[in-house]
Amino acid sequence: MSTASLAKPHQGFDIRKFLANNGALVGLLVLALALFIITPDFLTGSNLLNIGIQVSTVAILAFGMTFVIVAGGIDLSVGSVAALSAMVSGYMFVSSGLPGGLALAAGLLTGLVVGTVNGVASAYGKLPSFIATLAMLSIARGLTLVISDGRPIKTAPEVSFLGGNIGPVPTPIIVLVIAAAIASFILNRTVIGRSMYAVGGNAEAARLSGLPVKQITVTVFALAGLFAALAGLLLAGRLDSAQPQAAAGYELDAIAAVVIGGASLAGGVGRISGTIVGALVLVVIRNGLNLLNVTSFWQQVVIGVVIALAVGIDVLRRKTRSS
Repeated sequence: MSTASLAKPHQGFDIRKFLANNGALVGLLVLALALFIITPDFLTGSNLLNIGIQVSTVAILAFGMTFVIVAGGIDLSVGSVAALSAMVSGYMFVSSGLPGGLALAAGLLTGLVVGTVNGVASAYGKLPSFIATLAMLSIARGLTLVISDGRPIKTAPEVSFLGGNIGPVPTPIIVLVIAAAIASFILNRTVIGRSMYAVGGNAEAARLSGLPVKQITVTVFALAGLFAALAGLLLAGRLDSAQPQAAAGYELDAIAAVVIGGASLAGGVGRISGTIVGALVLVVIRNGLNLLNVTSFWQQVVIGVVIALAVGIDVLRRKTRSS
């Protein structure tokens, strides 16, 4: 009998496994094809750039959410943290006379500090991350309104630069690529990234194996705050002002993007590449509905259905893995 005949039998293409791992990407391609057929304006260069600009904010916000969800938590405050970070940056530039570069850094630092507070409340205060970040959602939005007195504040030139172009390429798209590379490196190539998977998979087992679970939790939320701040500054740059109600509801988009991209709300599973695909799905749906002149009211209904489907698929994925 030949050696080849003793080899492991060739396994055919498993469509269920393929869809389980790449369902979001397949859905995105089908969605894009459908919109291309329905409306010729979809695959134009200007519209594709518009999609890239829109997805930049959602995806960067979702990168931080990916860390949190992989580690088994949830962060409902990222939209408010984004708005607060941009507002602090604008206030420091306009009212305190801080140089533009330092004002931008102040915005990033704000997100880092607020995220750290979330992490400390969750890890050391024993508050469920849902409750801790729900409280921060209200606190951060309230502080944004207090600082701005409910009015927009002009941003520093360095922040406005983020909303412009570098040559023919919009700056938000360049920032997105850089942020994606950094987030992917953190999650896949660092000790803290691998520890996120361990903590999200089984926090008690991670603790017994010697991992500093509390410190990891704080770091995860701090990173989420930092990426939220970057997303907020990017949005402020596009608007050329810090808006008190900016990024309202974006936390739901961030969660949806992560789950659509294949992460599990139970923790321990998630990829940055999947999050990008998930963010693209949300933005392409909105873009397509705009091209088809669907009202914003119905757009909210459609996005709500998509979020419900994403969570339902996550539940089915977990059942399949456990069976």
